[in-house]
Amino acid sequence: MSRTSRILVAVASLALLLIYAFPLWTISLEAPQYPEGLGMEIWVSTITGENPHDLRNINSLNHYIGMKTIEPDAIRELAVMPWVVGFLVVSGLAVAAARRAWLLYGWFALLAVLALAGILDFWLWQYDYGHDLSPDAAIKIPGMSYQPPLIGSRSILNFRAHSWPGLGGWAAFGAGVLGALAVFLELRRWRGSGAQEASDASEVRKMAPALAALLLPAAVLLVAGCAPSSPVPIAYGEDTCALCVMTVSDDRYGTELITRKGRAHMFDSVECMANFYLTQERSEVASMWVTDFRNPGRLIPLAEAVFLRSPDLRSPMGMNLTAFWTGEDPQALLASYGGEILDWEGVLEVVRRGGGPGAGMHGMHGMHGGHSEELRATPEPQVR
Repeated sequence: MSRTSRILVAVASLALLLIYAFPLWTISLEAPQYPEGLGMEIWVSTITGENPHDLRNINSLNHYIGMKTIEPDAIRELAVMPWVVGFLVVSGLAVAAARRAWLLYGWFALLAVLALAGILDFWLWQYDYGHDLSPDAAIKIPGMSYQPPLIGSRSILNFRAHSWPGLGGWAAFGAGVLGALAVFLELRRWRGSGAQEASDASEVRKMAPALAALLLPAAVLLVAGCAPSSPVPIAYGEDTCALCVMTVSDDRYGTELITRKGRAHMFDSVECMANFYLTQERSEVASMWVTDFRNPGRLIPLAEAVFLRSPDLRSPMGMNLTAFWTGEDPQALLASYGGEILDWEGVLEVVRRGGGPGAGMHGMHGMHGGHSEELRATPEPQVR
């Protein structure tokens, strides 16, 4: 083995130690009755709630639809994984010290097989968790399953489930990339390319852009605190507004706020998102998105939007706030619809005058046909 390959294997092995310090995977749930969401983190040896009582609350909710209780001590894989990861770390360092290419190939093959087996086992666990329901469940929906996505987001009843690798998972991915690079370099040498250590190092430098692209997701998560850089598509007619709990149905007015924790909150109007924003710590907001009125269903960053308040454009909650892309000519908008042009601070001021966060939304609902009474009559789900 070349010196470069040995360093790559050693770094890959040490990167696996991060699995003991950070969660391998995270699954989060958000719904109108849980504006800050619920989350659980899957570690190498246990499962915990993202917040102190999240796992207990998830189990309580799942009880009503017949799902099994999540008991970390009963999951055999969690007892085995710490030893498996430890073996990979020690054996990887031994490979780097032994300088034998065939040991490298065996170590990388074992790492790849165990990674694929782990992903398959995780999916099977999710499948059983979401499909094997108790016949005595309080809530039964024929044909309904509750399997969360392996990776990505999915709507389940009035919840939005998100499943993404944690920092420990990205560390494992990075270790795999480094191991694959070491194998590639050794295979080149074995095939008689004549590449020596210097050319190996040169090869690594040439491949640096591709390597950086593969490892970029982990870097983004470390820097951005796991907040996604793009909005989650709004499921019109299915998603509910995180503030007023109305169905988000008009694809000309849907908006979205994403927190630093990566939670996406959907809203049916600009005014609902503005009211919600006024209740949040500014440091907890990662990004906000609005729909360009001229392009229904297209979310654009808040910074690329200008707002028109016009009685000729009735927004869902009655405050007549409509978003347009900043490329629009403001004078043309005024000529077409009348009203006044606002920036985001102007929108917030309008919402404050309209009643402010919290109770003020009932006033806006009243402007839209008495939805405030409907909201008062809708009981909040209870967790027992």
